[in-house]
Amino acid sequence: MEPTRWLVDHQRLIPRAGTAVDVGCGRGRNAIWLAQRGLQTLALDRDIAALEDLRSEAERLGLPLKTAAIDLERGDAGLPPAAFDVVVVVRYLHRPLFPDLTAAVRPGGVLVCETFTQAQAARGKPTNRAFLLEPGELRTLVAPLEVLVEREGDFEGKMLASVVARRP
Repeated sequence: MEPTRWLVDHQRLIPRAGTAVDVGCGRGRNAIWLAQRGLQTLALDRDIAALEDLRSEAERLGLPLKTAAIDLERGDAGLPPAAFDVVVVVRYLHRPLFPDLTAAVRPGGVLVCETFTQAQAARGKPTNRAFLLEPGELRTLVAPLEVLVEREGDFEGKMLASVVARRP
């Protein structure tokens, strides 16, 4: 269960201490990686079974990782302002959540985001436009954070947009 390549490739930009949250964590591959780096990590998802598996794996490995079951699309995501040194969102898109995501980044902290673009629909899932970024959209969603590095196009056989952005 390897973390997303975008996260690993940009680890030099990611704090090695502090707190992290993996939003829409799924099976937790990125949450495990963050906790292994020494970050106190919170993994959020609505899939209770996946979270239970993740919690068990984190306990087995002795990692500083907690989980919380939450439906991120039903109102308040429960992300306090300036609470995290690292906010990670990978292959998950719910546009109304972005103000909470950007606000949750502490000064000096980063938001790492990667998800599918509309061009992915021609290759297969996802095909629902609600879950696909328009060209150049990710940069606008992470404002007012400072974009450190970004990409958009064909990567690892998927059509993706990715960004690492920092709160000054």
